[in-house]
Amino acid sequence: MRTQNGEAVLARIFEAFTLEDASLTVSEIARHTGLHVATASRLVAELVSYGLLTRDADRRVRIGMRLWEPATRASPSLSLRDTAMPFMEGVHDVVGHHVQLGVLNGDDVLFVERLSAPGAVINYTRIAGRLPLHASSSGLVLLAHGPDDLRRRVLDGPLHRYTADTPATPALLRAELAEVRRQGYAFCPGYVHPVALGIAAPVRDARGDVVAALAVIVPNEAGATSVVPVVRTAGRGVSRALGAHRNIVSH
Repeated sequence: MRTQNGEAVLARIFEAFTLEDASLTVSEIARHTGLHVATASRLVAELVSYGLLTRDADRRVRIGMRLWEPATRASPSLSLRDTAMPFMEGVHDVVGHHVQLGVLNGDDVLFVERLSAPGAVINYTRIAGRLPLHASSSGLVLLAHGPDDLRRRVLDGPLHRYTADTPATPALLRAELAEVRRQGYAFCPGYVHPVALGIAAPVRDARGDVVAALAVIVPNEAGATSVVPVVRTAGRGVSRALGAHRNIVSH
């Protein structure tokens, strides 16, 4: 595939696909990438021939399995997800709503695993979906324990307000982060949606660094604090399992 700045062109094509736009027409790909339609059509055809993209019956284009499989196998979050899953399943049996695992990615929390149930409370997060760090329970845990330059950058804003309860000013966010560090978890009633409440605990590696956040999304109702010990215990369990796995590998 010989094109000028070919790697950058290919990156723009793949980046055109998002959770909201998982399938695109060639014209839409051309618009997203700034390519001429004929050029986009030729490149898409080549990528389809390699299995990196695929076409639906209606000729819309999606990411192909040949790209998805190695990316999934090589993902640094794979070991984390495998380690966390038994604990997440245990929490899910208790809460019956949403349990999710998030990691820091840029200035967002990226959700790498999620368990849900029919009839569960509304939840904007999806696997491979993102939320700003200041607005979600997982994000607040990661931000509270993240590097200083990350906190300065996020505090500088802009801080999007999802609801009246979102900590969307620097003063509110500083206070929230201090509370997360003090109590060891994030408790976020109505921060992203008024009827939903997020609770998140840190997951630490063998060095004690926070590498992920384990969270639940439950109804924003009285009594939700009873879920806190369950989430914190699961977070500590995943942390111990990660540490044991590293020790086994190193020996």
